[in-house]
Amino acid sequence: QVQLVESGGGLVQAGGSLRLSCAASGRTVSTSNMAWFRQAPGKEREFVAAIMWTWSTSYADSVKGRFTISRDNAKNTVYLQMNSLKPEDTAVYYCAGGRGTVRPREGVDGYDSWGQGTQVTVSS
Repeated sequence: QVQLVESGGGLVQAGGSLRLSCAASGRTVSTSNMAWFRQAPGKEREFVAAIMWTWSTSYADSVKGRFTISRDNAKNTVYLQMNSLKPEDTAVYYCAGGRGTVRPREGVDGYDSWGQGTQVTVSS
């Protein structure tokens, strides 16, 4: 059984930083595509960042230069380092996993495992 558990969300002032973690069981992150999505109130779930089986990474334009996705194979954990946070980054952040592919996948259809989400709130 695949289980993804996010942690690290919370309250932060604009310009601050947070590090989200996604601990995986039942799936090996080093051979999978792993990603972060987010959903703000009244908005659709949107792609944030992904790291592929090949180590290739992909980022949404809105977070390029500010967010970094990484993984620790020994801990079977994926991270999202978020710097220079803005109020518009406020959302529930979800970890997702899927079959490893050579090209980045940025749509929700590319992932078959999802975490429960962790709230990130950025104040002005």
